[in-house]
Amino acid sequence: MNRLQDGTAWDASGPENAPAVVLIHGLGLDRQVTWDAITPALARRYRVLRYDFPGHGESAPVAGLLDLSDLSAQVFAVMDAAGVDQAAMVGFSLGGMINRRCAMDHPDRVRALAILNSPHERSSERQALVEEQARAADAGGPAATIDVALARWFTDGAQPNMVAWVRDTVLGCDPESYAAHRLVLAEGVKELIRPAPPLQHPTLVMTCEEDVGSTPEMSQAIAAEIEGSELQVLPELRHLGLVERPDLFAAPLAAFLER
Repeated sequence: MNRLQDGTAWDASGPENAPAVVLIHGLGLDRQVTWDAITPALARRYRVLRYDFPGHGESAPVAGLLDLSDLSAQVFAVMDAAGVDQAAMVGFSLGGMINRRCAMDHPDRVRALAILNSPHERSSERQALVEEQARAADAGGPAATIDVALARWFTDGAQPNMVAWVRDTVLGCDPESYAAHRLVLAEGVKELIRPAPPLQHPTLVMTCEEDVGSTPEMSQAIAAEIEGSELQVLPELRHLGLVERPDLFAAPLAAFLER
């Protein structure tokens, strides 16, 4: 494990001179629970960089508010520390918002995008509700909503040890940092809708059929805004299909990155 000056924890695996892939996790998770099942296969062919958001996993907490460009800058700081000029970026949920922001902020440093179970444009009523809930997230921290969240994230057939690992990871987040990231998850989609100029990177968009927060309709809208992008919707799974059935994500992701 490596650490930036700001306390960001990150690691790297795979051949040093191989094309780079950055893996970006989602709210309340960390680089291990999200990516451990997929990293070894990717690291056979790529230089794989993973890191933890502020106050998540092994990274130091953050004080005050954040925005998507702050989180984009963290990605580039990890790349700089690893000596990587350009990378394919694989983002899950909030991570799929961050990698889009990276492509908007510094398009030349992004080789390709994989956007997994990531939210997009909401109805005005839904957007207002999500923002209201996010602003109240500091009342009780992640513990206040963990049981409801797990029911939305996993199917009834999910392995109990996996659910427990995710629970422990979410509850281990710094509450102030968690609240700051949740607000970005709520508000940040507004700056990603129909970007000008439009994104032109090779893009894979994936989600799960029963993901109620990052719906198939949202993924269809993301794909429609990026010319030439590929869309896949996995049946039956919910938001954490990536963790519950990583094999169903690994094969399409590997095929996409090899192009």
